[in-house]
Amino acid sequence: MGVLTGKTAIVGVGETTYYRDAGRTTLSLGVEAIRNAVKDAGLELSDIDGMTSYQAGGDSHGSNEMAQSLGMQLNYSLDIMGGGSSTEALVAHAAGLLAGGYCNNIVIFRSMRGRTGKRMGGQTPSGPVPAVAINTDGEALRIGVTTPAQNFGIAAMRYFKEYGAGTKQLAAVAMTHRYHATLNPRAFFYKKPLTLEDYISARWVSKPFRLFDCCLEMDVACAFVMTRKEMAYDLKHPPIYILGGSARTMSESPAYNPGRLNTAVHHHASNWASRRWMGMSGVTHKDIDTASFYDAFTFTPLIQMEGYGFVDHGEAGFWYEEGHGRLDARMPVNTSGSHLSEGYTHGIQMVVEMARQLRGRADCSTDACPDWEKGIHCFDREKGCRQVKKYGTQDSLPEVGFCGGWGSPTTSSSLVLSKFSSSN
Repeated sequence: MGVLTGKTAIVGVGETTYYRDAGRTTLSLGVEAIRNAVKDAGLELSDIDGMTSYQAGGDSHGSNEMAQSLGMQLNYSLDIMGGGSSTEALVAHAAGLLAGGYCNNIVIFRSMRGRTGKRMGGQTPSGPVPAVAINTDGEALRIGVTTPAQNFGIAAMRYFKEYGAGTKQLAAVAMTHRYHATLNPRAFFYKKPLTLEDYISARWVSKPFRLFDCCLEMDVACAFVMTRKEMAYDLKHPPIYILGGSARTMSESPAYNPGRLNTAVHHHASNWASRRWMGMSGVTHKDIDTASFYDAFTFTPLIQMEGYGFVDHGEAGFWYEEGHGRLDARMPVNTSGSHLSEGYTHGIQMVVEMARQLRGRADCSTDACPDWEKGIHCFDREKGCRQVKKYGTQDSLPEVGFCGGWGSPTTSSSLVLSKFSSSN
């Protein structure tokens, strides 16, 4: 196991509403999410002395601005650039800071106007913005590839050709995540199911992706609080411990080129991280009760599942199609609806959701579970309960969760969380 396995924990989580148009700045959104997370931990703002965040190309306010707006004095702050592989990497960063004594309680946040502000390869509702090349060498731009859907679609088509997957498997991902969103009062698609006919009849975006293969760009902020193990026991909720993971692990080459040992463009960096997360956390695939995989598109969870070793290469789409990722199956995945059906946050909400599920506080409909805040659930999906239970049990809560992060096909991060501070 790792040197810091079980030494730190997530003790509070919070977010804003998922807006199509918040009419607010990223400063306003971030302040609200941070307040909510600190309150959820049972702490005061004055207890927080560390803060870190990530942003994409300067699309957000940073930690110092958030802290000043909240009247806080920090002993440590840092903002990094990046997207979907950042949350899990910052958790590793924070664990080291806490263990080293740089701070006592640290907030990690992401605040973004993903719908009305800067959009990934797209335009704002008010009008077009200049196209941005995905690859720094401009090669993609020269062949007309300016958006993530085009870029990842190339990898998806190669994957289909090699493994025989296709539209039905992508639809299974979209419908699984949507089903979970229909039970989540926070989700944009709460109580709005998706049928196969709905999926197939939706407009094309960039082959092989239709509309519901793509994430929901939102104006939103999410945050969570981490602290050291010895400080976590007496707070408001059961602590969720950091067992290990991987942080922005790369494939053997930082870009697609003939020098790669594996030249398939869908061969994700998670293939290099699969042994690292198990070795550090002391758990294996069979110990994972629930998981999330970064779902900017329906394709991205497939190659992550395979790369991290949960299924063999080429099998993830069929795994979804057979229903193995739904609530009450062996390993429910993306239980909030995630990027495809809750809202796009560049990955941070998946850690927030995992913490809620592992501490037994998934926010169900009050009609189904009026005492969900106390950890009391009926587990009746028809009534609207969305709390995960341990597979094969009537009402036992999950113990270990896995979060897979995505930066690109060549970068990945992962995180193993547990309600216990040790895998033993």
